[in-house]
Amino acid sequence: MTNIVLVGMPASGKTTIGKLLSEKLNDYTLYDTDSIIERTQGITISEIFKKFSEDYFRKLEHDTIQMLCNGSKKIISVGGGAFENPNTRATLLKFGKVFYLKSELDILYYRISSDKTRPLLQNENPKQILESLLKKREENYLKAHYTIDTTDMSEEEIARFIINETNTKS
Repeated sequence: MTNIVLVGMPASGKTTIGKLLSEKLNDYTLYDTDSIIERTQGITISEIFKKFSEDYFRKLEHDTIQMLCNGSKKIISVGGGAFENPNTRATLLKFGKVFYLKSELDILYYRISSDKTRPLLQNENPKQILESLLKKREENYLKAHYTIDTTDMSEEEIARFIINETNTKS
């Protein structure tokens, strides 16, 4: 089996599906880049954005992904904007099978509407920002090896699909 990389918008289910995959694939290790960055920096991503900048965060994110992309039997869940960086995207596409967890705008908005930890959505019209981000990022998300429309799928179905595709030869 190969490495698994999960990409998609904030609230698309990357963390949830990553955890479920790591439970089902006992010999795999889950790495959530946002969690790693928060742990190593000692502050939240929102605080990194406020204290430093989005550019600073993106550099940390890129460096973290570069560090993780060696070895095998890894599940890597990356932040919503990580796949925007062409170098990071190329690294991830070479490292494993990349799955874009595609969700409809209304579902994404519903999931994050009360989440105050999302730095890019802290303004007067978060749904508009989310829609703008989705339009901007989707072109790159679609470069993933697989696009999974999660709209009518359970978490179990999504995990099963990823496991089946990971088990097939490239």
